[in-house]
Formats: sequence, C-alpha cells, structure tokens
Amino acid sequence: MITPGFVAAEDRDAVTAMLRTQLAGLPARSPFYADLFAEHGVDPTALVSLEDLSKLPFTTKQMLRDSQAAAPPLGRHAGVDMKEVIRVHASTGTTGKPSWVGVTRRDAEAWTEMVARAFMTMGATREDIVVHGAGLTLFVGGLPIRDALERIGCTMVPIGTGASEKAVLAMDTLKATALHATPSYVRYLAEYVRKQGRDPKEFGIKKIFVGGEPGGGEPAFRAHIEAEWGAQVTEGLGNADMAPVIFAEPPGAGGMRFTGGRHVVVELIDPDTGEVIIPEPGATGELVYTSVDRECCPLVRFRTRDRVRVTGLDKDGAPLIRCIGRTDDMLIVLGVNVFPTAIRDLVQTLAPRTNGVIQVVLPHPGPRVEPPLRVEVELGPEPGDQERLKREIEDLIRARLTVRADVTLVPPGTLERTEMKSRLTRVES
Repeated sequence: MITPGFVAAEDRDAVTAMLRTQLAGLPARSPFYADLFAEHGVDPTALVSLEDLSKLPFTTKQMLRDSQAAAPPLGRHAGVDMKEVIRVHASTGTTGKPSWVGVTRRDAEAWTEMVARAFMTMGATREDIVVHGAGLTLFVGGLPIRDALERIGCTMVPIGTGASEKAVLAMDTLKATALHATPSYVRYLAEYVRKQGRDPKEFGIKKIFVGGEPGGGEPAFRAHIEAEWGAQVTEGLGNADMAPVIFAEPPGAGGMRFTGGRHVVVELIDPDTGEVIIPEPGATGELVYTSVDRECCPLVRFRTRDRVRVTGLDKDGAPLIRCIGRTDDMLIVLGVNVFPTAIRDLVQTLAPRTNGVIQVVLPHPGPRVEPPLRVEVELGPEPGDQERLKREIEDLIRARLTVRADVTLVPPGTLERTEMKSRLTRVES
C-alpha cells in the first residue's frame, strides 16, 4: 500500500518515527520554523502519522528567499551553522534571485545514496561509461551526480556544458555507453553532431539519462531524441532545495517512481486549494516535499511548483509520474492552463515538417495572456506547404489545448539554443 506521502508500506513506521524526531527538534534549530509554526498555531510534536503533515503550513520559495535576505547567507531556515556545511549549491532561480543550499556531510551522504538509487533505477550500471553533459558548478545536477555515478561504479566523464567538441571526442574515443544531460542539451548535441556531418547514432550511445527540466517525458520529444541517438531515454526529477533526484524512471515503465527512500516524504496537492490528493492513476497536482533527516535545509511541506500527472502504478503498486510543467512556466489563456512544453510536444509530432523548436512570444510577463497565443515554430527539413502547415499547427493547438494560437513559421536555427534549460517563452521587448 502507498500512503498519500508516496512512502512504501514497509518504510512507513520508520519514516514516521524519523520525521517526528525531525519536527520535534526543528523549532530549536531553525528560527524560521519556530516562527512559522507559532504563526499558524501548530505543534509539530503532535504529528502521529504521515497524514498529519497536512495540518502543518507550507513553505514556499519566496519564503526561503526572504529568510536568506533577513539572515544571510543561508537564512533563518537553516538548521546548522556554516561551519557544519561542507558544500553549497544554488537553486536555478527561474523566478528570481538564486538562493543558497547548504549541504552537511550527512546531507551529502544522503544525497549520494538517493541519487545512486535513482540512476540505478534509470538503468545505470558499473559497466557504463557516462558522458556527463551538465555543469559541475553550483548546479545540483553536477557534483552530486558525479558522486552518485562513482558510487555505482560507472566510469564518469565530466564534460560539463559549453564543451560540445569535447563531448564528441569523449564519445568517440572512450566508447561511451551513456549520456547524462538536460533534454535541451541532448537535442542540442544531436544538432551539433549533424552540423559536423555525422550521425549521432554512430557513437553507440545506448542510454540517455535526462533531467533538470520538463521535456524528457513528452512522447514526441522523447521519440525524436531516441530516434536521433538510437538510445533509450529515461528521466529523473529532483529539486535543488531538497535533493538532486527524488523520482526516477525504470526503463520501459512509462513514468518515474519515488526513489527518495526514507529521506523525503512526498505529497501531491491541488495547487489551487492546497488539499492533499491521493496519487492514483490519472491524478494531477503539485509535488510537495518534506525532509525527514536533513540537517542544513530541513524543509517542511515545500511547494516545488512542479506539476505532475500520475500515469499508472508499477509492479509494486508505487505511483508512476510524469512532470507536465512548472507553475513558473504555466500560462493562463481565458481560464485555460497551458504549458509551453505541451505546445512543443504537439509541434514535434509534425516532424520532419517542423524540427520541434518553438517559442511562445508574450506581450508582457504571464501567466495571464489574451488570445491568440503567439507561437513561433521553426521549420523542419521537409516543411511542404507552409501556409497549410501553419493552419495545421493552429488547429492542433486549438483541438488539443483548447486555446486559439497565431503561429509564425521561422527558418531553422532562428530561435535560441541552449546547452542547459530551454527558454520556451520570451517577453516581446
């Protein structure tokens, strides 16, 4: 049985006991949580079951930013002094100034354990030679991934970003079997290789592990990547403030399962009401994380802004999810929620008439946008009748997403490319 917190039945008692200990000591360690609990009139020691988490207040990203502004560098929510911190990372700052994330030695060990479990779930083995195409800097998808791959026993090739020539050299000479990067970079690298007059499939990559942004689970986008590389794609999902990877996809499963073990409790909530949703097939909602044993950033009911859909259950009855977008990116058109990643996936289905690269042009920052939604779409190698293609894309968006769109077709290579996360919207200057 799976609880509303995604915790497996065999871990339920242990996680509950650990969480009770964590919450009982939290006000003394974190002035932020002492004030938050007092403000809401809740007693964290009253938690008896995981379901009782719903009685505690949420933590938001803006709260963490305000906490660090009030008590730099780590904030009033930090549970330890800086002298206990062995490394700092930073959030990606999609909605504002990046915030610091401190990691103690125990926190780092927990991260390594979780991420190693996630990559083994995605299919990594000690026989793999993995080209790591993500930054080894403040990004939580960098050094913690290295630690985990080395824990598994993989041969890890730390290329990072901005070094596509070296990535090609590594794939060529080291006979790499796997590639880890954002979905955007995996596609970018395939385009880079083709511009060199080569076919991505000739490198013999068999496994592609993606994460860091939505997209790896979009059917048409994934099919395109797998066709380009001749490799199987699996994806992971994490959060800079909680852990680098918390959900991971078993090959062929059709979704990601929770791989955080006893370190994180996950809830699915209605993003509008905050009510907890049972993670059963077909359910959609926002992921909320609570740390069970975190020392430096002991977050309680942290709203991730990740919107997910439960795609089914695995053989053990655990929920499988896909990330369908982020609240940060969501647009509202006459009351209809639209994720730019969904538009990209629809456009990708029309390849080779399009190449799948899109950008939504906004007259002002969202989320509310008046129709028609302006969408720029790059032409593919075989566009055919362009006027017909334009109408077909507009009709497809109207039929599938129930919003009216005005599509502009642009030549290949017109829209911004990136080796990290794709920017699917831009505000017209």
